[in-house]
Amino acid sequence: MKIIVDAFGGDNAPLAVLQGAEQAVKEYKIEVLLCGDKEKILQCAKENNISLEGTEILHTDDIMSMHDDPAEIVKSKKNSSMAVGLKALADGLGDAFVSAGSTGALVVGGSLIVKRIKGVKRVALASFIPGKNNNYLMLDIGANADCRPEMLYQFGIMGSVYMEKVDGRENPTVGLLNIGTEDTKGGELQKESYNLLKNAPINFVGNVESREIPKGDIDVVVTDGFTGNIALKLIEGVSLTMFSMIKKVLYSSLKNKIAALMIKKGLYEIKAKSDYTEIGGAPLLGTRKPVFKAHGSSNGKAIKNAIGKAAAFAGNGVIEKISGSLASNED
Repeated sequence: MKIIVDAFGGDNAPLAVLQGAEQAVKEYKIEVLLCGDKEKILQCAKENNISLEGTEILHTDDIMSMHDDPAEIVKSKKNSSMAVGLKALADGLGDAFVSAGSTGALVVGGSLIVKRIKGVKRVALASFIPGKNNNYLMLDIGANADCRPEMLYQFGIMGSVYMEKVDGRENPTVGLLNIGTEDTKGGELQKESYNLLKNAPINFVGNVESREIPKGDIDVVVTDGFTGNIALKLIEGVSLTMFSMIKKVLYSSLKNKIAALMIKKGLYEIKAKSDYTEIGGAPLLGTRKPVFKAHGSSNGKAIKNAIGKAAAFAGNGVIEKISGSLASNED
């Protein structure tokens, strides 16, 4: 299997990308195709004693920056490392694509270069989020600010297939994020989406309130991209704030510092569950071939895990099952 990687996407590129690629080649026994400036890649690898064994380089000398208009990926930025990587995926030069670069550009490029699965209204960005009992998948988290009910219906199907095929959850539960659990709650989008999802070929368990989703009892949480992005960032912000407040209390006195030593292992275990470097990144669901978004601040470990998740995505028939599920339901 060969995973195409944007060598110049993200805050810590290309160093973190090369470190992650090296680790991924060794751990997952795969090949990596790096897209970016060949001279800079070779120089970075040499300076940091990084092995490029198991990797190839597809040269391009342009970069899609976070400040560029996402639409430019198919215009003035067609020679950027992200655009070239997506084109390579579409042309069959690899099995999946990973980038820690601009989310907006990746969504546009995934839709217009790799293209959508037949019948998919919009691609959705999905994210694994740590929960009390289990990690759960939320989509959409920002690809589509405005959604129609049929889009949320498809998000439910795509999320369910991904959790079954990649995370190994049998008959995953799917819930619709709403302001109440009753089927009459929410605006027209939520009410109409509920009616579609309850007849979908998935294990739909109804509406779920935002205070319930952190428990992780629902495997897939479906929402529009505007609400999902706010929910995701609120969860991240509350998590960081709570850890900061706990740390402040534990270091406030000698007695508390002694207590901190006694519970140190447990606190590290909780922190590890919410470590984005372990999760790796987020799949862009609905494209004809696997596209994976790594965190913008990814280090080598996060890139390695993103490549691993992309490889699992590519090797588990997710695209084919999504396509089949949507096609059979249209008949």
